[in-house]
Amino acid sequence: MTRPVLLVTGGSRGIGAAICIMAAGRGYDVAVNYQSNAGAAAKVVAACEAAGAKAVALQGDMADVADIVRVFAEAKAALGPLTHVVNNAGITGRSGPLVDADTAVIRECIDVNVTGAILVAREAARALIANEGAEGRAIVNISSVAAELGSPGEYVWYAASKGAVDSLTIGLAKELAAHGIRVNAVAPGITETEIHALSTGEAGRVARIAPLIPLKRAATADEIAEAVLFLLSGASSYTTGIILKVGGGR
Repeated sequence: MTRPVLLVTGGSRGIGAAICIMAAGRGYDVAVNYQSNAGAAAKVVAACEAAGAKAVALQGDMADVADIVRVFAEAKAALGPLTHVVNNAGITGRSGPLVDADTAVIRECIDVNVTGAILVAREAARALIANEGAEGRAIVNISSVAAELGSPGEYVWYAASKGAVDSLTIGLAKELAAHGIRVNAVAPGITETEIHALSTGEAGRVARIAPLIPLKRAATADEIAEAVLFLLSGASSYTTGIILKVGGGR
C-alpha cells in the first residue's frame, strides 16, 4: 500500500516537529522543512524513521519563493508525489506594543507569515492538483487564536498576519473543493515550545499567561499536533474551510 506523503514547513522545532513525528507514527512519509537548524531537523528525521517512516530534511526559507519551489520539488523527488501539506512556518518577532515595534520586525513577520504562507499554499495547491487520483489530499494551515484576540501589548502585527491565514484558508478551501482537496486551519493557543524565548524574547510568557486561560495551562505541542492530524486524516473527510481553535477555552 502506498503511504501518504506529507511536507511540513517549519518542521524542525515545536509544533512542526510534533506534527512530523506524530504523522510518521500514523503512516505518513515526511518531508521536514527547516530554515537554519540542520541539527534539529536531523533529530526529527531520525524520530520519524524510528517510527517506520521514510523522512528527509529539506532546508529552505519559506519567505523566499525560489526556496519554496525547490523544497516542494525536492520533497517529491525524495518521497514521491505529495498528498498532504502543513503550512506551519511562522515567526512572531520580539513582543511589545505596536507603537514601539521596529518596522523591520513587522515586515519580516508579514513576509514569512502572510506572503510566505500564501506562496506555500500556492505551491501546495499546484502539487496536490497534479497528484490527481490520490486519496485524502489535504492542506492544513497553522493560524493562531491571536487572530481573534488581537494580542494587544504583545504583537498585534502577528495577530494580523494570522487573520490573513484564516482568510487564506477559507478562500483556498472553496477554490480547491472541486479538485477533491480539503483546506483547513488549526489555531493554537499558547503552547509549551521554545518560540517564546527564541522569538518573542519573553522566556516566562507561558507562566504569565497560563492563569488567564480557562483550562489554566498551556497546550503541549502534541495536543496541537493531534488536531492537525485529525484535519489531515480521513476522519475529517467532510470538513473543509474551518479554523479549528485549540486554545484551552481562550
